[in-house]
Amino acid sequence: MNSGQRRRYVKALTLVGLEDVESIKSEIGSGNIVILRITPLAKRSVEDLKEAVHLLKDYVERMGGDIARLGEERIVLTPAEVKIWRR
Repeated sequence: MNSGQRRRYVKALTLVGLEDVESIKSEIGSGNIVILRITPLAKRSVEDLKEAVHLLKDYVERMGGDIARLGEERIVLTPAEVKIWRR
């Protein structure tokens, strides 16, 4: 990696409340891939979960990234440079 490139990471994060959405957006905006566990918020409020996923989906699509579900408990969000392969 040369000095002009920044490190990018795959980060496993947990969505506990709507207040987590901005920090998740920041991670994706920094070029990181986020694997997001959504069950803690789903257990507390399905409506808040829907709102959070809607906000994240809109953000990722606007920046040219991608979003997909990984089973019942997780979603993956990627920056513009990374696309999710689907069958």
